[in-house]
Amino acid sequence: MIPILNGVKETVSYGEHLGIRIFLNKEVENYPIHWHTAVEVIMPLENIYTVIVDETKHVLYPNDILVLPPGELHEIFAPDSGTRLILQFDCSLLYSLNGFDSTFHLLRPCLLLTAEQNKELHGLLRPMLLELVNEYFSHTMLKEASAYAKLISFFVTLGRNFMHEERRFPRTKGHKQHKYVDKFLQVCNYMNERCTEDIRVEELAELSGFSKYHFTRMFKQYMGLSYYDYLIQHRIMHAEKLLTDPNLSIMEVAMRSGFGSLPTFNRVFKTYKKCTPSEYKALHGRG
Repeated sequence: MIPILNGVKETVSYGEHLGIRIFLNKEVENYPIHWHTAVEVIMPLENIYTVIVDETKHVLYPNDILVLPPGELHEIFAPDSGTRLILQFDCSLLYSLNGFDSTFHLLRPCLLLTAEQNKELHGLLRPMLLELVNEYFSHTMLKEASAYAKLISFFVTLGRNFMHEERRFPRTKGHKQHKYVDKFLQVCNYMNERCTEDIRVEELAELSGFSKYHFTRMFKQYMGLSYYDYLIQHRIMHAEKLLTDPNLSIMEVAMRSGFGSLPTFNRVFKTYKKCTPSEYKALHGRG
């Protein structure tokens, strides 16, 4: 069973490992629909494992790698026997590093990587994941520092592949591809830092150097979602942190998170999190 589940939100307990949790799961148990603020990586070792993300069914076979960004609703179905590697970690460990916040959005709602789809990338990531597991369970000096380093290497390799210019802008050639990637990373970082402010599409377009029409079209092509949805997701993540403060009312959280009204905040929050801000505060706050 999920150790800490309130409603549909799982609170991941990291214990003594300060932000990383790895376990070999052999349970013959299905997990109901839930979400968490942790990033999750699942790799079956024996037998299949079925994960439904955003109403899409993914059947994982041994050595397939599934990456779930934070906040994604998912449901898991286990076979009668088998073993799978499950890694969960606090995404704030990497958010302080420039570019990682945007990288996780590129992977939404999830990424399933198989050797058949991408033999080269899978051949790089699988050994990295196994090395991270070995370090996590070792008793060597500085094992946490080493585990963090391997975790960063894993997502740097993954992120570079999915930020690759040719993948994002296939019809653009030469130096313009790299230029476009740099521009949209700059825009994403700008939005990450100012998500609670009244950001107009015109200023984002100006920052990117494109017209408003081309900016909106190319942002969705690069990120896989509209600039507005990207902004709203970051406001919701900001609101989650504020809702755990017992001294802040729901109205104060709404205003501080960039929402223009309480009804709008309530509606949008429930759409993304399947519960109201009041319900979230009651479950996860201290007041």
